Amino acid sequence: RRSVRTLVTSAVMVLTLLASAGLASWLYLFQYRPDQQTDPAAAAVALDAATTGTVALLSYSPESLEQDFAAAKARLTGDFLSYYTQFTEKIVTPAAREKSVKTEASVARAAVSRIEPDTAEVLVFINQTTTSKENPDGAFAASSVKVGLKKIDGTWLIESFDPV
Repeated sequence: RRSVRTLVTSAVMVLTLLASAGLASWLYLFQYRPDQQTDPAAAAVALDAATTGTVALLSYSPESLEQDFAAAKARLTGDFLSYYTQFTEKIVTPAAREKSVKTEASVARAAVSRIEPDTAEVLVFINQTTTSKENPDGAFAASSVKVGLKKIDGTWLIESFDPV
C-alpha cells in the first residue's frame, strides 16, 4: 500500500513540476519576451517612424513632387503603398501641377497607443497648411490619424493611415 501511495504521490509531483515548467516557459515566450521587445526605446522608434512618415506623406510641393512622393513611398508598405501610389499619380500630381498646390504638414502631438514586437499603432495630431494659385494665403487644417505600422527587416513602415 505504501509503495503504491508513494508512487502515486511521486507521479503527481512530477506532473505538477512539468506543468509548472510548461507554464513558466509559455509565460516567458509569449508574455515576457514580447514585452521586452517593446520597451520604451522600441516605442520611441515606432513613434518617430509614424511622425516623420506622416509629415512625408502629407507634405509636397509642385516643384519637387517626384522627390516628395518617393520619400513618402520609402516609408510605406503593403496595400497602403499601392493605394498611395495610385492616389498620388492620378489625383494629387495633376492637381498639384495645374493649381500649384503645396502642402506643409507638421505633427502637433503623437503617442503610441499599441505596440507589439512587429506591429504598432500611433495616434498622430497634424497641422497642415495648403496653398495654391487660387488661395496663396493658404488654408489651415488640423486633423488626427491612426497610423498603423509594421516592422519589416528592422524598419517600421506605415501600412495604414486612417483618419480619426
